[in-house]
Amino acid sequence: MLSPLHKLHIKNPTFLVCSVKYYKLSFYNLTTITPPADDDASTLSNLILKLDPQALTHNLEFNSVTWTPDLVNKILKHLWNHGPKAIQFFNLLERHPTYTHSAASFDHAIDIAARLRNYKTVWALVARMRKRRVGPNPKTFAIITERYVSAGKPDKAVRVFLSMQEYGCQQDLNSFNTFLDVLCKSRRVEMAYNLFKVLKRRFRADTISYNIIANGFCLLKRTPRALEVLREMVESGLEPTLKTYNVILNGYFKAGQVKEAWQFFLEMKRRRCEMDVVTYTTVVHGFGVAGEIQKARQVFDEMIGLGILPSVATYNAYIQVLCKKDNVENGILVFEEMLKKGYTPNATTYNVVIRGLCHVGKMDRAMEYLDKMKDDECDPNVQTYNVIIRYYCDEGEIEKSLKVFERMGNGECLPNLDTYNVLISAMFGRKRSGDLMVAGKLLIEMVDRGFIPRKFTFNRILNGLLLTGNQDFAKEILTAQSRCGRLPRHLRL
Repeated sequence: MLSPLHKLHIKNPTFLVCSVKYYKLSFYNLTTITPPADDDASTLSNLILKLDPQALTHNLEFNSVTWTPDLVNKILKHLWNHGPKAIQFFNLLERHPTYTHSAASFDHAIDIAARLRNYKTVWALVARMRKRRVGPNPKTFAIITERYVSAGKPDKAVRVFLSMQEYGCQQDLNSFNTFLDVLCKSRRVEMAYNLFKVLKRRFRADTISYNIIANGFCLLKRTPRALEVLREMVESGLEPTLKTYNVILNGYFKAGQVKEAWQFFLEMKRRRCEMDVVTYTTVVHGFGVAGEIQKARQVFDEMIGLGILPSVATYNAYIQVLCKKDNVENGILVFEEMLKKGYTPNATTYNVVIRGLCHVGKMDRAMEYLDKMKDDECDPNVQTYNVIIRYYCDEGEIEKSLKVFERMGNGECLPNLDTYNVLISAMFGRKRSGDLMVAGKLLIEMVDRGFIPRKFTFNRILNGLLLTGNQDFAKEILTAQSRCGRLPRHLRL
């Protein structure tokens, strides 16, 4: 008899590095397990990862879990880096006799399918939303357009935005601003600006619209163009807001124009702008990145003296620059001070400390902070693990990096494309014959999880396997290559 689910520990069958033995669970046994609490999304996610489609179908239909939109959304987020399994779970649950997907769950599924560049599934999900009268809504289209832009298809994204009404979703100023922001954050500010000029009267562009365009130019370190947008905004009869000034201030720092940024900050003071925590966080981070740690400290202290309480984001920015440009121990002192003042650090806070410790070679202490995160009920994210794995690989500690990777594979946090790329590259660094097989297994696993490796990665592994006489395994790599859309090379194996 299997133990209760919340105590169940079974090796991830897709983890091929430490073990190539697959362990299959009987769905007949699983139906006898005491079901977890409905809100235990992590436990359910790990169970879903371990089940084959037939067993998963049976369990979704016959277990006693009460499915809710909130629980389903948490599971979809947990399965984010295993796209095919997430979509499979979503589709199977749609047939459940008592549960109905919410608009938010559809949006999660659409986002995952679009990340996989499975656009046929994306539009099939949109059609199902319409049929069930739960959408699509502006957020749905924001997700779809962002994914098209990130896939290098901005023109398609524009067409999707302009066709929203055809899917029963009305365009408005908010959706217009959201789309401009998508284009600007993907460094396509000229396209955004041209669209803005054509449609600004139709949507009655507001201060937010101008701020988005100005920020887009700042991201490209084109502060003069951002200032031109600011002038256009004033000429159109709109008043700049504090957000506007914060955008320009940040733009100066991003462009490395520290002197100009400081003068702009002083001018804001002279004009008695009611500066907020974002203003001061921008200055602290800007001076820190420029290596002017003493100036960053002064501004941080001035902020507190004026009664403007630092946010967690302020502490994150301050700790980050101390770790990078000063001394990691000073960053940890600020971290401890933050805790004493009653702040709750988030994953980003821990990540900057862990990165700082890794950077100076203090890997054991970095691992202690990883464990401390869990003790403090702050879930490590994929960036946390990737930092540690990357630095272990850089130090040649491949076995230690694989142990950290195994923790991810066991359900703590699923690996992403960067995780696999770092590990596969490291396997070629040691030039050991066994490492080549591990690299191949990692490649197959990442393809199974919906990630698309570069053609260079495929060919590098394929050539290595052929040179070492592993023709059978090379055939598996060719199969994986064709499965993810990469054309297999014509080879005689």
